[in-house]
Amino acid sequence: MPVRLIDSLATTAPLAEIFSDEQILQAMLDFEAALARAEARVDVIPLAAAEAIANAARADGFDVAKLSSETLRAGTPAIPVVKTLTERVRASDPDAARFVHWGATSQDVTDTALVLLLARARKILAADHARLIQALRTLAQKHQRTVMLGRTLLQPAPPVTFGLKAAGWLAAVRRGWNRIDTRISEAAMLQFGGASGTLAALGDKGDAVGQALATDLGLRYPDAPWHTHRDSLAAMLAACGVQCGSLGKMARDIALLMQGEVAEAAEPSGDGRGGSSTMPHKRNPVACSLTLAAAHRVPGLLASFLSAMLQEHERGAGGWQAEWPIIGSIIQATGLAVASMAEAAEGLTVDKTRMLANIQATGGNIFAERVMMLLGATLGRDVAHKLLEEATHKSAAERRRLVDVLAEMPEITRVIPVATLSNLDSPEDYLGMAATFQKRLLTPPER
Repeated sequence: MPVRLIDSLATTAPLAEIFSDEQILQAMLDFEAALARAEARVDVIPLAAAEAIANAARADGFDVAKLSSETLRAGTPAIPVVKTLTERVRASDPDAARFVHWGATSQDVTDTALVLLLARARKILAADHARLIQALRTLAQKHQRTVMLGRTLLQPAPPVTFGLKAAGWLAAVRRGWNRIDTRISEAAMLQFGGASGTLAALGDKGDAVGQALATDLGLRYPDAPWHTHRDSLAAMLAACGVQCGSLGKMARDIALLMQGEVAEAAEPSGDGRGGSSTMPHKRNPVACSLTLAAAHRVPGLLASFLSAMLQEHERGAGGWQAEWPIIGSIIQATGLAVASMAEAAEGLTVDKTRMLANIQATGGNIFAERVMMLLGATLGRDVAHKLLEEATHKSAAERRRLVDVLAEMPEITRVIPVATLSNLDSPEDYLGMAATFQKRLLTPPER
């Protein structure tokens, strides 16, 4: 289905389809059909009734607009859905109609439907994460020796490699996906407790029905219903929030590298991508902007969910009713962010020549730390720092290489020969443990 215009910068088409009215409704009907089959399996309701209910539990033919209107009056979508399903069953088998939704409660339907939707969304998230991780691995390996400015507080700093930067993005994304994947597994639990969470309406068959129902739906069977215990969902959404932060960090880095004054990297371009309505020369960071928008939006949504965890006794008033749009929005925002960064990483252009030119444009001042460490052993760190501070100011003011300025300072040349100074602004020779760190970051941890 097409993404609604209002959501066009907030989701992807596959995720919009999963959280569409039809898919949500079908997930609720899947619960009702599976419930009937489970109850027939343990002799709670007749097999013929279960078959009639399952046959009627198909979303086609339901009036979604009417269901939405009635949901506002009922306070839950389960009530109008169950009512409509019962009417459909009654039309084909009046005796079976009395067994629809047998022993369940409204929140059993909505919570389990939500969990089923999360399981479907997980496959999309996993596929896009795999794309992103592979693209970042390729970038890191290709640019293992591509030197570039380090930047601290947005100012030039000693050199790093683009390979190390990409490996850092990869490791954070990989950790983030492992958290999300684990938390979705933990949240993939059946919700089935009946009116007060005891399944009393089913007598001594309640537990057997619950286990059969969980098996039918491919969900874990929890120790007890979790109607007002929302910690598993909260942990999953918090993991999404962390991942959006990591993706946003990557997006911020790339967007800054795309600035015209920097011009060290660029997202892929294409027809209708990254242009401006008034400035034909522009190549805007579209994927980065979408990802940053998601990273801005998700923390507030997460805070709303956490505040909704304060649910009363066995069934809350207002807390869980707030959750559906929050959860749907967070999952879709996370999916959009990872899909956007996968696209950016797969087509990212890296300008090695520009990276080197930007290093050279500093006049070698970024290597002041290197010189200071060589001087420090003889002069002391404080004295060395003061000398280098003076030299870097002069280098910048006179637009001269730092090593040329240093070669004119007797305090320096008494410790470091001029011939040695001339080679101290080679970026390839001042990368420290960059290669080692990159290798570690690229190695997946044992799980």
